[in-house]
Amino acid sequence: MRSTSRSPLTRLASIAGLVCAVAACQGHTVSTRPAQTTAWHEPSAYTYTLRSTGGERPLTGTFRVTVRAGKVVRAAGLDAESRAAVRRSPTLVPTIGTLLRELERARREGADQADVRYASAGYPRRITVDWSATAVDDEVRYEMSDYTPGSAGSAGN
Repeated sequence: MRSTSRSPLTRLASIAGLVCAVAACQGHTVSTRPAQTTAWHEPSAYTYTLRSTGGERPLTGTFRVTVRAGKVVRAAGLDAESRAAVRRSPTLVPTIGTLLRELERARREGADQADVRYASAGYPRRITVDWSATAVDDEVRYEMSDYTPGSAGSAGN
């Protein structure tokens, strides 16, 4: 195969385009993975266990959460951190839908990381948000387990 020569101007333009593309991505994590989606829709009533870690914020620890009519009606702290969080601000504990909205906001606003993983049963299992990869203590990680859908009239766990 014979190499064809390109003009120096064409080569310069190609190199300049490559340099600009690399510079635009500097400092940002670029993911080539498609966004993970699911058919899961938040029911109006369910219970789940939330483990919230990362960052400097008031919502840390492990909580047992009961949701009825789309709102948290009971949040019990399962460790010292979460019990203190519930005492300080009992309305701070979110529904899974609230966590998914936080994830979507992070994606819209260009967070360096905004990922969700789903359990085989279909519900969100882990949400990770890191607003800036170079900042300290702005990342959050939510792990959901013991998810049990329930009817709006059922008693909480």
